[in-house]
Amino acid sequence: MQTQASASPISIRLPAELKKRVQCLAATRQHSTNTLVIQAVAAFVEREEKRETIRQECIVAHEHYQQTGLHVSHAEVKEWIAELRQGKKVAPPKCHI
Repeated sequence: MQTQASASPISIRLPAELKKRVQCLAATRQHSTNTLVIQAVAAFVEREEKRETIRQECIVAHEHYQQTGLHVSHAEVKEWIAELRQGKKVAPPKCHI
């Protein structure tokens, strides 16, 4: 995370109730509201970047499925998971058309 000296300001409008909640939490944690907002925005951006990465991977996987038809059925996955739960060391099911 950037230091205060290298950070650039941004202005946001918070609903009054949310602003009070942030201020109360900041006081409880003995941090500034600025620190809490920075932490919240950083956590949000990190989470959303991960979600976007997963979404893009899903798009690529779906396009691959549409091109090749390769898949594993729900029943095959359920059977595999059941074997794993029994403590068996089994390979995942093979993709097929």
